[in-house]
Amino acid sequence: MDGFLERLQAGEILVADGATGTNLQKMGLVSGQPPEAWVLEHPEKILALAESFVDAGSDIILTCTFGGTRLRLRESPLAERVAEINHRAAELARKAASKRTGVLVGGSLGPTGLLMKPYGPATPEEVAASYEEQAKALSEAGVDLLVIETMFALDEAQSALEGARRVTDLPIVVSFSYDRGVRTMMGVKPAQVMTKYPSLGANIIGANCGTTLENMESIINEYHSTAPEALLWAKPNAGLPEMGADNQAVYKVTPEEMGEFAKKYVAAGARIVGGCCGSSPEHVAGIVRAVK
Repeated sequence: MDGFLERLQAGEILVADGATGTNLQKMGLVSGQPPEAWVLEHPEKILALAESFVDAGSDIILTCTFGGTRLRLRESPLAERVAEINHRAAELARKAASKRTGVLVGGSLGPTGLLMKPYGPATPEEVAASYEEQAKALSEAGVDLLVIETMFALDEAQSALEGARRVTDLPIVVSFSYDRGVRTMMGVKPAQVMTKYPSLGANIIGANCGTTLENMESIINEYHSTAPEALLWAKPNAGLPEMGADNQAVYKVTPEEMGEFAKKYVAAGARIVGGCCGSSPEHVAGIVRAVK
C-alpha cells in the first residue's frame, strides 16, 4: 500500500474522520473530562467510535490524543502517563484501521491550552518539549502521519512543529482553527499560515473546526491562491452549534450539506476532507458519497 503522501501525489482525494469529542459526549463522556482518560478507562468505546468512521468510509482516522500533551494534562494525574496514553490511543486506532485495507492513522496533537510569552506563561522550549514527547510516543506506536490541529497562534504552532520534527520524519499536517470567520482568535490569516509552515517542515496545511461551512470555503480559497501547489486539509464543524432543550449542543448541518461543501473544498484545492465538531459517522458517509 502506498503511503499518505504518495497517495496524494497520485491524485487521490482522501476522506478523514469526523468529531471525537462531541461523539464521545453522546456516548457518555462527561463535560470537562479529558477524552484521553477514556483511552485507558473505556478503550472499547474509543475503538467503537474509530471503527464507525472506518465503516463510514474514512481513509484517515485520528487518535484520541487531542489533549495528550503533558502541558494540556498538567492539572490531571494523566500528565505522568503521556507516553502510555498516546501509545494506547495509537494502538486502538490501528486496530480500527485494520478493518479495511488502506485506512491510515493520524496522530492528533491539539493546543496546550496555554498562551506563550509575553501573553502567557509558556516558553517556546517547554511547549516544543511537550509536543516532542507526544510526537515521539505516537510515532513509536506506528501512526502514519501527525496532525497538529486547532492551532490559533503562530508561535505555538511553530513550537509544536519544531518539537515534532526533532523526533520524526513522518508527514505532518499543520491545521489552524479560524474561529473569527477567516481569522483565528489571535488574528492569524490563512495566507500567513501558508507562507510560514511549509518552510519549517509541514507537508500539509489545513483548517479545522472554525465557524461555518461557507467560511471554510473562503479559507481554502485563500490557502490555494497563496500557494497553488500546496496540499490542503479541510475539516470543518457541522455548522455552528445551537443549544438544545437538554442544554446540549446541537449541530444542524446534514450529511448531504457536508458532502456538497466537501465537493466545493476539493474544487478549491483541498485534497483531504472530513469533519470536526458535530460530525458523525453519517456526516462522513455523506462526504464519501460526494467526493468519491
